[in-house]
Amino acid sequence: MSNTPSVVKLGGSCLDDMTDAWWDDLAAHGRSHPLILVHGWSKPLKDLNPRYTEPSAIMRDRYGNQSRWTTPEVIDDIKTVSHALGEQVFARLNSRGITAERVVGSDGLVRAGEGERWWWRNKQLVELDNLVGPITGVDPCALKDLKPGHCHLVTPLARNPAGQEVNTDADRAAAAIAGATGATSLTLVTDVAHLLIDGEPVRRISAEAAAAFRDKGATGGMRKKLRAAGEALDGGVGRVIIGSAPVSDMLAERTGTVITPA
Repeated sequence: MSNTPSVVKLGGSCLDDMTDAWWDDLAAHGRSHPLILVHGWSKPLKDLNPRYTEPSAIMRDRYGNQSRWTTPEVIDDIKTVSHALGEQVFARLNSRGITAERVVGSDGLVRAGEGERWWWRNKQLVELDNLVGPITGVDPCALKDLKPGHCHLVTPLARNPAGQEVNTDADRAAAAIAGATGATSLTLVTDVAHLLIDGEPVRRISAEAAAAFRDKGATGGMRKKLRAAGEALDGGVGRVIIGSAPVSDMLAERTGTVITPA
């Protein structure tokens, strides 16, 4: 057994696709390692309300960074789908002998800086209150009872300097949590088996090469995952694995893409 936590980011778009065997594997790993599971919510939010599928739901700032347009109502909807996700995850883990608790990042776990205020809208830069913010810190003391056989399910909201609850990127939140808790690995579970470069699967890549591809070739969700990977490695995490397989297979490097400092 080990008291070093295993941090796993589970994409909201692939939660329903995880088989019983996948959950069996996660529970088996969790019996010997504390689990911190950080969840996304993209697909559940779209399923909750059709407006989240509209192009206007996503905004781009003056630097080209993309973000969901987040209002207090959106924060409430995120919490609604997060609660439902939690019920699903708890049922799957509890039936396999793993206890679990939900932690909302804005309840003392994740801190965020002031968010960007200028956003492109209808081809014009306008000043908007968008409740998003960059992660500036994590207080691991908010994760009580880190021990094998127990899982913390984290909703990656944060609290900004003004005390507002804000939306953050789940991959980057997982990276910050992994660094703050001394995790040796960060596992990003998504709906693709590997990072692809020029259509070819990449089994292993350095942080420097991953950052170069991120800035010149990666798009969408993979670009954010590669940014999160770099931040995790900068925070002291030894490696980041991206893939769609059972967690133990990814940690054993039998599949997925492994990103390392060198």
